[in-house]
Amino acid sequence: MKRRVVDEALEEAKIMGIRNILALRGDPPREEEYRLDTESGQEEAEIEENNQEFVWAIDLVRYIRRKYADFFCIGVATYPEGHSDESHPQKQRFEDDLPYLVEKVEAGADFLVTQFFFDVHAYTRFEKALREHESGVFRRIPIMPGLLPIQNYQILRRTTKLAHCRIPPGLVETLDPIKTDDEKVKEKGIDALCNIINEIQACESAQPRGYHFYTLNLEKVVGTVIERCNLIPPERPQTNGFDSAIDDSPETPNGVNGASHITAKGIAHILESSNLPSSRRPSICSNYLTASHRTSSSLPNNANSTGNVNQPISTDARSATWDDYPNGRFGDARSPAFGTPMSYSPSSLPCTPAQARALWGEPTSPSQITALFTSHLSSNQPSQLPWSDGSSPSLSPETAVIQGHLLALTKDRQWWTIASQPAVDGVPSTDPTHGWGPAKGFVFQKPFVEFFCPALDWTRNLKPYLGSPAAEGKISYYCYTPAGAFETSESAEAVHAVTWGSFLGKEIATASMVEE
Repeated sequence: MKRRVVDEALEEAKIMGIRNILALRGDPPREEEYRLDTESGQEEAEIEENNQEFVWAIDLVRYIRRKYADFFCIGVATYPEGHSDESHPQKQRFEDDLPYLVEKVEAGADFLVTQFFFDVHAYTRFEKALREHESGVFRRIPIMPGLLPIQNYQILRRTTKLAHCRIPPGLVETLDPIKTDDEKVKEKGIDALCNIINEIQACESAQPRGYHFYTLNLEKVVGTVIERCNLIPPERPQTNGFDSAIDDSPETPNGVNGASHITAKGIAHILESSNLPSSRRPSICSNYLTASHRTSSSLPNNANSTGNVNQPISTDARSATWDDYPNGRFGDARSPAFGTPMSYSPSSLPCTPAQARALWGEPTSPSQITALFTSHLSSNQPSQLPWSDGSSPSLSPETAVIQGHLLALTKDRQWWTIASQPAVDGVPSTDPTHGWGPAKGFVFQKPFVEFFCPALDWTRNLKPYLGSPAAEGKISYYCYTPAGAFETSESAEAVHAVTWGSFLGKEIATASMVEE
């Protein structure tokens, strides 16, 4: 992390009156791991200095405290089930993390936010161990349990795999029979989250309870959970004519400012740390209900979604119904339910360099890369390519329908396919291969394939064919080159629904779109 980037972010936060900072190490810079080019003009001495100064989250905590004293209320991350940087950890125990967590609190952290979990018993054991830790630093520090609303089954499986988070067998048994019906999965997910909160609320706490929801920019499930669990106290009258996010009420005898006050205009958590010096005692740490990270949703039966959803949308009316159906609505690809567009670069690989070499070796020729793709498409090793998360050990049943065509493209033409789906014309939503969504519906798909091909194949063969009368009006295409050149048959505003469903009494629901 470059120091000037940290300084600019902190100064901007201070100017804007933002006083609550969550200090995370984040993912290691892939530029270093993969020896990518650094920014032009940056001296190696500066790179080395930055790398030595900001390596762990504790370095950031110390830096903020040293430079800004007590202006900021600093939070740090913790892991009820243990932290691991490995894709397949041999061991994962929170006890191994405690020495580092002690150091972060002693360095100046004011509150803890946990990784999401579904095993509530693992969390309660974790919190009890912290409160009783021999160092005493966790006795009264606010601990905010991290909760992940379940929007659909595939997102759940992907995110829990990436986070090494255990799904209790009972939850798996509940969701497996309905995994293709997002609405039912969401309903059961709300029940599961409410049960977790109710169990945590029943435990004795040294501080008022606060919760961190990983919303993935889809807030309606969170609102339902908050209301059902009665996390919003009755709104108290304000004497200054406006709603305040800060509780300035006198300190109660036990040193706690009282329960969290959540108004209709702002959800906030009181994180009064009475064991801190008065100058370090923040009144509140607020606005932790919106996660900054947006995860690309994995669509039913491995359907793929691409599209630019990064444009800021300010119209409340447009966004109010974005997550009524978690996989989006027909006509607006900017819904956060679609996730961020996939990015294909060394810095976006889903594993470390060592893991990448173990999976794919070090191919040096097109034929060796073709062999890897061919083996994967044949349901052999490797089980994962750079464009998949490896959550499924084999190809999906739907991919098997067009497996022969994909193998022909890969073996015969050396076109390396990375995403595809077959045509589907109104099959029942309960179909075991193509179905998704509520029962008594029908699903539709346009076929598509995404692949890498040699530049000469594009200019000499593929592009002339796509521009011929035989393909005109029947096939649309988007083509990018490594140099950044872009060609398409479509207008900049074109949006193609490639997977959609029609369900009784509902609007058309779109599972995937393709656009520029």
